[in-house]
Amino acid sequence: MTETLQSETKVERIKIYKVMPELYDGMMALSNAASKDIDPILGELIKIRASQMNHCAFCLDMHTRDARKRGETEQRLALLAAWEEAGDLFTESERAALALTEAITDLGHGHVSDEVYAQAAEVLSERELGQVIAMAVTINAWNRISVTTRLAVPHR
Repeated sequence: MTETLQSETKVERIKIYKVMPELYDGMMALSNAASKDIDPILGELIKIRASQMNHCAFCLDMHTRDARKRGETEQRLALLAAWEEAGDLFTESERAALALTEAITDLGHGHVSDEVYAQAAEVLSERELGQVIAMAVTINAWNRISVTTRLAVPHR
């Protein structure tokens, strides 16, 4: 059986922040609100994990660099996609936040389960729970904009 491979035609994508600078301003306001008071490393882990799931190369590049600058280890970054299998490499709070982030990011397979939500609510304060939800929602919005517009990863 012969397979025919179809090449994807490259379509020029909108430079959305040039056309809609108010969108960028609004997203930055949302990002600033979501990151207020959240542990910076936890915030980067949330951003990286959602970006992995959403296949957002631009955000993965940015947030893995940011995490390293904040002192995150190469081992934890390398194992983040398999955090559930990484034993105690991630704290209980980080694991709860990552599970909630994954549930928020993967709404195509159903809603955020009571089990995942309750687990997060058990180990996070109400403020921390709100921060994790806000951070996951925010990075998902950034990912969807970046993936849709094919925001290019800078070559260093």
